[in-house]
Amino acid sequence: MKNDWVPRLDSPSHYRQRILPHCRLRVGEIWEDPLGVHRIGCLDAAEPADMRRLLAGKKADLAIQDPPYNIPVGRRNTAALGKITLAEYIAWCGRWLENCLAILKKNASLYVWLGADQGDSFQPLPDFMLLMRGFSEWRARSLITLRKQRGYGTQKNWMAVRQELLYYVRGDPPFQVAAEYTEIPKTLRGYYKEVKGRRTENAERGKARTIRAGNVWTDVQQVFYRLEENVPGCYAQKPLKAIERIVAASSRKGDLLVDFFSHSGSALLAAEKLGRRCYAADIDPVFAEITIRRLERFRTIGRSGWQRATPFPEVAFPQQ
Repeated sequence: MKNDWVPRLDSPSHYRQRILPHCRLRVGEIWEDPLGVHRIGCLDAAEPADMRRLLAGKKADLAIQDPPYNIPVGRRNTAALGKITLAEYIAWCGRWLENCLAILKKNASLYVWLGADQGDSFQPLPDFMLLMRGFSEWRARSLITLRKQRGYGTQKNWMAVRQELLYYVRGDPPFQVAAEYTEIPKTLRGYYKEVKGRRTENAERGKARTIRAGNVWTDVQQVFYRLEENVPGCYAQKPLKAIERIVAASSRKGDLLVDFFSHSGSALLAAEKLGRRCYAADIDPVFAEITIRRLERFRTIGRSGWQRATPFPEVAFPQQ
């Protein structure tokens, strides 16, 4: 069996056209969680009215945004994830950023996944960071790197295995440092210091047996077809463990988080698992439907994804 037998769902294809009639939302519509916890909209992140409708007068504590990077995924252009000029891309980012920042509380956190194309002056990361400097009330806190197990490269360059995550805050939002601890045991010895007249070693003084993730995350498995959380057809899916770390660190139980680019629904699922609320949106009806189905699947059978199965069993794919 091919590992990618479910085709890219952002690409125009006759499979996508067969999926669309099974999507509950059309552009402009919002799905209300029967339990009253979450909301999912098929909405445009760059449209202020759409985002105001999604929030319905509420303010969020945390935003986790994973916009298209203006880097062709899989080194191919698609209708949804193609490449526009850098100026156009940054202008578009400015529009959705304004909408995002407007619906966050005075004390809030913002995380943005972004790409840095080493074949194009590391864009759009540097120009996006310059864009954020224009929002003076937001302070840059960290540039986090997620180390991927797979990457791309040539015989004449270092393999690209990093994924960038920007962290900003406004005011004084929570940060739960306990969420940062990994399952990696402390192995480094040294850093001796005298405490109360006794020479002590670094590991002896520490309160935890494991190390903190810091701003280089090496303990998160990149999503691929063997993992339960895999959502076939979603080529920009982020690991649930990474999203849960963000949610646990930068919010409290009952808090509201927003995600304007839901895609595979990982942010909403992390919120569901950790007792938060999530208002999510995606301009594509297919990904809005996947987000709904992933929540329903988790609530029904406790599964975080489909692994190799299709999220749309009612539509036949080539390898079925």
